Amino acid sequence: MNEKKKKNDDYSAETYLIYGKAHTMKWDYNHHVIPPISSSTTYRLDSAQRGAQGFIEFAHTTEETKGRAPIYIYDRLGEPNKDILEENLAFAEKGEAAVTYATGMGAISAILGILTKSGDQILAHRTLYGCTFSLLSNWYPRYNIDVGFINLLNVGELEQNITEATRVVYFETPVNPTMEIIDIRSVCEVVAEYNKSRSPENRILTVVDNTFATPFCQRPLEFGADFVVHSLTKGIGGFGTDMGGAVIGPESARDMLLLYRKDFGAVLATKSAWPILVYGLPSLPVRMRQQQASAGTVAEFLCRHPKVESVNYPGAECFAHSDLAKKQMRDYHDNFAPGSLLYFTLKADSPQARKDLGEKLINYIAEEAYTITLAVSLGHTRTLIEHPGSMTHSAIPPEEQLARGLDPGGIRLSIGLEQVDDIIKDLGEALEIV
Repeated sequence: MNEKKKKNDDYSAETYLIYGKAHTMKWDYNHHVIPPISSSTTYRLDSAQRGAQGFIEFAHTTEETKGRAPIYIYDRLGEPNKDILEENLAFAEKGEAAVTYATGMGAISAILGILTKSGDQILAHRTLYGCTFSLLSNWYPRYNIDVGFINLLNVGELEQNITEATRVVYFETPVNPTMEIIDIRSVCEVVAEYNKSRSPENRILTVVDNTFATPFCQRPLEFGADFVVHSLTKGIGGFGTDMGGAVIGPESARDMLLLYRKDFGAVLATKSAWPILVYGLPSLPVRMRQQQASAGTVAEFLCRHPKVESVNYPGAECFAHSDLAKKQMRDYHDNFAPGSLLYFTLKADSPQARKDLGEKLINYIAEEAYTITLAVSLGHTRTLIEHPGSMTHSAIPPEEQLARGLDPGGIRLSIGLEQVDDIIKDLGEALEIV
């Protein structure tokens, strides 16, 4: 750097407030206890040659580039906060690599976008998050990508529906919102058997949405899944302040996932990556331990209540998928980790009557409860309640909801960090009026 560039006194105060010192070596991640927010959309390049090298190396990983810091060019390509978060997310899910996105739907779009093309088929579980269902049923047919919705609780249906065009098997477990548990290992074993006779480029790949469980409760890659997706907005983010999404999988897919993010633009903002990195992911285990302990207590209360018809919670002994949940949902110390969400219905003579009672319950809670908030989302420090049939899953036509396992009166409850007796107090008062 020449002497003229160093002499900042030659410039006005206004210019100095923009640029500060021309250069400083004081910003060093190795000496920060907490990573600082990297609030720059673009990065200084020392020469045209360095800029050219950065573009050459982006999304073209080699053994040489793996061992050194990337050349940062522009936030959409990559920046320090996202890179650190991605390393930590890959570790949390026991995967090789992670790529982050602006939202969970951005992540889902990215992984399906790099795995499928016109003429391919996706097989998905019959019940999915409403926006995922909308993506698959409204948009993918436009791209001539067939989507078959099947019941993956029965792996025999998977065997019956795989075709030469099948490229992806996609599901959530626990299922949103019913909390059904799909046997990840069994699904992956069926897929592996079909892949024995396929070329590498025609392999069927499994994608599991692990948002409900979080990597604390379950790590699908350990059961043979190829990819995991998350809405970081939920349990991993934990505080309801920032949206985000992530795909975790093999290192070989990272470059394509980065290219998809660059070209389609669903980039996780630095100011969203930072709190997820600094607050959300580090506090996940302690939050989840308390939330799932409270969820178990709430589930027991609801199971005993005379006005409650059914309770779906992986930790409840009466849960239909209890044995599978105990095998599949394990924390990092191999303890049963049933999570913090449950789904319940009220007693009534018909689906419509259950729907009416469910709406009456949550409307009362919205007006009167202190510890329960009527709101979408989940994994929050606050307990959230919602009616999926008319809210998060309204993209599924009402006549299809029952066929897909969604009771019109079903209520989803995401347990927060409140004292559990206070949650039960508010629930009990609401149940008295229905």
